Amino acid sequence: MATTAINTPNSAAIYWKEAKYEFLRSLRLRAYTFSVIGFPVMFYILFGLLINRGENLGSVNVSTYLLATYGTFGIMGASLFGTAGALAAERGLGWLQVKRASPMPPLAYFAAKIIKGVIFSIVVVLCLLALGIVFGNAHISFMTAVRLLLTLAAGSLPFCAMGLAIGYFAGPNSAPAVINMIYLPISFCSGLWIPFMFLPKFLQTIAHFLPSYHISQIALGVVGAGRNEPNWIHWVALCAFTALCVGVALYGERRDEGKLYG
Repeated sequence: MATTAINTPNSAAIYWKEAKYEFLRSLRLRAYTFSVIGFPVMFYILFGLLINRGENLGSVNVSTYLLATYGTFGIMGASLFGTAGALAAERGLGWLQVKRASPMPPLAYFAAKIIKGVIFSIVVVLCLLALGIVFGNAHISFMTAVRLLLTLAAGSLPFCAMGLAIGYFAGPNSAPAVINMIYLPISFCSGLWIPFMFLPKFLQTIAHFLPSYHISQIALGVVGAGRNEPNWIHWVALCAFTALCVGVALYGERRDEGKLYG
């Protein structure tokens, strides 16, 4: 009993410190911070506040509609680059071997990456909400804004899992290119840049197999612009995708351990 009482707070402190320093490290990397926050904000300003200002898409105005789609785009970038890019780079530097040799719980390393991705995702969505409400005349209530924020924060988890899977199979130099080769096409095919109803039929069919489509449809439903599809279908698809990516990441970890210790 005494051992348990001593180890529990120490483990919690380790998780907290690992997450804290992972976040601060990424915050100081301007290339990461400016890109994951700046790109969705820039696109939203251009297409939501300037070019299409005052236009409507169905029952909502464009600035409200794009809060959901560019919010999804933003959380994907924050999650994928925050996990896959960092993991691939640290694998290349041998940092994971150092972590394995330390007394740190193995899950603390991965939990820190995921927490960082979620935090940056929240920051992106908050920036978009502030722009949309203050400058874009986005017609959403406070509770709707909170629901959208929580939905997209939860929606970042599948992409954090996807990032871990990519990070175990991409090299440190090729990781950014691999991420973009996945991130940008699935964003387009899911209707994040062009509204889904304007996409060609074959792309609309492909979209149903993409996680970005499912989280964007949940987010659009929150702001009153969804396609009236049951949310449970989207959440089941996202959970299945997350489980698949976690499985791939675990396989990659075992493969690396086998190479190192086999």
